[in-house]
Amino acid sequence: MANKQIKRERLRQRRHLRIRKKVKGTQERPRLCVYRSLKHIQAQLIDDTTGRSLLGMSSNSAEIRERLSGVQGKCERGREVGRLLAAKALEAGITQVVFDRGGYLYHGRVKALAEGAREGGLKF
Repeated sequence: MANKQIKRERLRQRRHLRIRKKVKGTQERPRLCVYRSLKHIQAQLIDDTTGRSLLGMSSNSAEIRERLSGVQGKCERGREVGRLLAAKALEAGITQVVFDRGGYLYHGRVKALAEGAREGGLKF
């Protein structure tokens, strides 16, 4: 069982590297990077030219935990994280991003986060 999980993670990392060859974030258009764990989802805006993370949001962070307490389902939590990340990004003056799905399929929680960010006002 553990070998299957290791193989699956290795394949995801290979897909992620393949995506990262093409996707680059800049100061004007940072990279929206997604990480998905079994329970939570995280997103960061990264400027690859300087190697800095501009801002980040997680479904596990203390600042939004009470806001997510009434939300049922992991997809809806992902959508809410996307909306909140978009609101923070607009406050920081970021309107356009490049989406980096992190080797995950564009489905489920990853798709919900992207749609929430679009609803919040970010342009991909």
